[in-house]
Amino acid sequence: MKQPIKVLMVDDEKRFRETTRKILERNGFQTILAENGEKALQCLNQSPDVAILDIRMPGMDGHEVLEKMIQSEPDLPVIMLTGHGDKDSAEQSLALGAFDYLAKPCDIDLLSDKIREACRSRQQSGKPEEDLVCSAMIPLSAYTTISENATIAESVQELKASFVTLPASDLIMETGHRSILVMDKEGGKIQGILTIRNLLERILPGYLTSNKPATADSIQYSPMFWRGMFTCALEQIRTMTISEIMSPAPISIDWESTLMEAAWIMVDQNQRRLIVTENGKPTGVIREQDLFFEMGKHLIPPRLRRN
Repeated sequence: MKQPIKVLMVDDEKRFRETTRKILERNGFQTILAENGEKALQCLNQSPDVAILDIRMPGMDGHEVLEKMIQSEPDLPVIMLTGHGDKDSAEQSLALGAFDYLAKPCDIDLLSDKIREACRSRQQSGKPEEDLVCSAMIPLSAYTTISENATIAESVQELKASFVTLPASDLIMETGHRSILVMDKEGGKIQGILTIRNLLERILPGYLTSNKPATADSIQYSPMFWRGMFTCALEQIRTMTISEIMSPAPISIDWESTLMEAAWIMVDQNQRRLIVTENGKPTGVIREQDLFFEMGKHLIPPRLRRN
């Protein structure tokens, strides 16, 4: 298994540092925290793979710290965090040698994508090689999982939790996975997947989705017809187990496959996510939004990228 990317997070706001640390670690990264420029320079001896550096800090500001980092570790990619509307400062960072910049607040998917991109840039030399699935996947340890014996109510609670932004700060946002991997009793094999769509399909009465006579195509249901149906349907599925409504496990793809192969499988097999395997064992998940962020990385120049 590849070692996690080690990220040096430099910001003078304690809540933001802690919030970012928790979210990044949930997404498979290892973090080092520093509250100011002086501490950040000391942390370079811990050999971070990527640094995230706030521009506006008391004492040494981000630009000064950036210059000293580059002098000490020329190959260390540094991602700068700027305030909205601070384009001049961001462009100054690029001129000083920053890898790229993001404006606060930033989506965690975009930040994670930027970290992986920065790490790859450090490892590659000469002509870039084809990007692989392992470079864009979400580690299995960071994906929401649940036992196949869990109830629908329990699964909704877990799925809802994946959407919750940590409340310590309003400067970073996290998006949920929109699905749960359903594991066997031992937790070692993926039995299926539960999505929001599965839940919506299950609460619909059968007569609404069954084939209707041609004369019924024009039926218009009154407001009174729908009233109370949603609540009643939820009560009916509350104690059902996930295995009764889950979809089959997503198609697998080897972690050393290319992103183009992943895109082809998703389109050809109508899949929104794939299970990534290493030596035949699940190691992560790659989703359509992960491929979307990879598109943005290649198609949009760094100076034009926005959250």
